[in-house]
Amino acid sequence: MALLLSTFLVQQFFWAAAVQFDAYFEEAAVKNNASWAKEESEIQQKLQKLESKFKKKPNIIYILSDDIGFGELGWQGGGKHRGTPGPGLDDMAYQGMRFWSSYSEPSCTPSRVAIMTGRHPVRTGLTTVLWPGQVDGLSPEEVTIAEVLSAKGYHTAMWGKWHMGEEPEHAPENQGFDYAYYGLFNGAPDLWPDGYEMTAETPNSHRSQFLDFPGIEGYKEATGIDLSVSAYVARKGQERKAIEGLAGRPGPKRQEVFEEESIAQILKYVKEKAKDPKPFFIYWATYCQQLQGVSSHFNDPHVDHLNAQASMMAAHSSYVTRLLDTLKEEQIAENTLVVWMSDNGPMYAFYPNSGYSWLRGGKGQVLEGGVRTPSMAWWPGMILANQEPVDLLHITDLYTTAARLGGALDAIPEDRVVDGVDQLPLLLLGEGHGRRKKIFFYSGEQLGALRHGDIKAHFQPGASGGLPKMEAYNVRRDPGEKYGQFYPYLWTVTPIMNDVKAHKRMIQKFPHRGTVEQPKSCAK
Repeated sequence: MALLLSTFLVQQFFWAAAVQFDAYFEEAAVKNNASWAKEESEIQQKLQKLESKFKKKPNIIYILSDDIGFGELGWQGGGKHRGTPGPGLDDMAYQGMRFWSSYSEPSCTPSRVAIMTGRHPVRTGLTTVLWPGQVDGLSPEEVTIAEVLSAKGYHTAMWGKWHMGEEPEHAPENQGFDYAYYGLFNGAPDLWPDGYEMTAETPNSHRSQFLDFPGIEGYKEATGIDLSVSAYVARKGQERKAIEGLAGRPGPKRQEVFEEESIAQILKYVKEKAKDPKPFFIYWATYCQQLQGVSSHFNDPHVDHLNAQASMMAAHSSYVTRLLDTLKEEQIAENTLVVWMSDNGPMYAFYPNSGYSWLRGGKGQVLEGGVRTPSMAWWPGMILANQEPVDLLHITDLYTTAARLGGALDAIPEDRVVDGVDQLPLLLLGEGHGRRKKIFFYSGEQLGALRHGDIKAHFQPGASGGLPKMEAYNVRRDPGEKYGQFYPYLWTVTPIMNDVKAHKRMIQKFPHRGTVEQPKSCAK
């Protein structure tokens, strides 16, 4: 009888919900049906006990940081040892689960698409990093995690770097969020005016990070692109309003002021919703680290003064500590899952004002340094402290995990592939219970690599006389990808090619939404 119930549970969560997963996961679900059924029974007991105590589904907070590489945080060997102290982030990691095999997309807009939709960006048609003046954005036909959770009664709110389109149809208040305090662009445009102002009125021998920018007004006159408003505040169903003051206009202090206002609002929101009969979902896409620093943390112990982002790391760490402390004070920590993750590896273009990674590669690449990033999960009473599993985690998994946690898998449309897998078994049962064994890595529209267990194959362009054009690494033994080889891994060719073929067959069955051929412009 117990086995029948367990089998029913696994079918309930994976098949009755009718979520269309990629081919490899469908195969894994069938292969592991018996063991996963046992896990589902245990997980359900934990969740039902929690819901009986709090009388509602768990709250969910996702914190997406920016350009923070593998090894940047103290628990991965960085922190104060690299001049980027984040003691609060380290505390969070040791109080919960630290992921050493966590992966993002290779750049900022794609990772935001992935966490919001649970899909590789190539499936959505939005594959490129967006710049001011483009009218491309997240399609309204995509169903975000905010929309999925809203359908089940969650309050939804976001703060931070949206970076998935400037037009109203792309904006968070029209993509499922009840409230949004957000910036349109990445961090670079915040420093464009500085390059103009440094030499606008007096000679200056110091070099700006950005050259020949004509100033905000000059740029608008020359291109039609208006940077004077770079951030908005909005509520669902209402017209958005430009954020006034330093937080809403590009400049050297914008991110500092924006982040300070964000954490103040987030703490207030948590306190207001703590006793609400409905749960909440917060998406905090922090500007840590996007080139700028925070003056109030500039002289914190161990902060590298040549790296402005180091003081931003110190500030962000303190903000996260305040958030976790507030959850405890409001007595809702046990009913709140908090996941922190970086959106991609470091951008070295402005080194030493940059992040860092111990791994080869950086932002924009599918090498480990570009896509393997730090992440951790915190959930007192539900996630045992001081765990460091080797199980694979991908940024798309956060989508499906949140949907499962919120009882909202049936709100995910059936007419598209969802790449994210439910990782509640890993969170609640620990190492060895992760549901992911493979990850496809896209560079724009091209499949660039595949991690299959410990083996990662990089696919290379060009002819090879009939041989597969690929290079393989054992990234457990060689996480820096220093010793790529082909012939010693000939035994991987067939299983890897079979994975790719099955993946492509699913694409034929569920075609990509479209591709962005050339950047369009909203210049008026």
